[in-house]
Amino acid sequence: MTSPQHWLLLRGLGREAAHWGAFSTLLQQAFPLATIHTLDLPGSGRFNKQSSPATVEAMLEMVRQQALTEGMLNQPAVLLGLSLGGMVAWQWLSQYPEDVSAAVLINSSFANLSPFYRRLRWQAYSHMARIIAAQSDAQRESLIVSLVSNQDQPARAAISRRWTELRQQRPMSALNEIRQILAAARFNPGFQPPSKPVLLLNSLGDRLVSANCSQTIQQRYGVPLFTHPTAGHDLPNDDGAWVIRQLHDWQALRH
Repeated sequence: MTSPQHWLLLRGLGREAAHWGAFSTLLQQAFPLATIHTLDLPGSGRFNKQSSPATVEAMLEMVRQQALTEGMLNQPAVLLGLSLGGMVAWQWLSQYPEDVSAAVLINSSFANLSPFYRRLRWQAYSHMARIIAAQSDAQRESLIVSLVSNQDQPARAAISRRWTELRQQRPMSALNEIRQILAAARFNPGFQPPSKPVLLLNSLGDRLVSANCSQTIQQRYGVPLFTHPTAGHDLPNDDGAWVIRQLHDWQALRH
């Protein structure tokens, strides 16, 4: 099997590159010949002082410029995006196919294919309200982890502590979070089929975004979809080893 030589990883709404945790290390171990870069969306991580655009299209332009400036597009990349990061990856593939060799979308969704109450499950509304009303960084991150992760309590507590540290180091403004929500809510990529290979991964245990959203993408565009039976929305953190196995199998089929 030929390993892909170049990966660009894109995180989701309100998150930054460091939220990948151990997954980027697992990916490097699985593909030792590859170069792996994690990108921050505008308004998050290294760019938390920037104003985040309110459309995925404008977000892509800023992310792509970041990649160009840092020499990440010297060869076509495999894009791997989680949630909002998956929307940016799809737009990237659609708009700049020469930059991309393939794309992986994890627990993502499109406005033209799924209704709002599936893209943000109605069962999560009360939990989201508690996140918004949280009185401290620690409380807020604990509530976020409990929504997006299905790991046991000790594991969720450890993630929560780490994510609280990240929020305190590089806080994301409420306005930028709103702009990212608007960008995700508006994302309507149309029905042009992808010009490069795409893999979809989703989680039956996702309590934030309905697993049906990935199924509708699969049905509309005819791309492969593999489903984890128990993991939450943050599939790479909940079961990174499973994700790696799907990537290995997919690459084996492609080569």
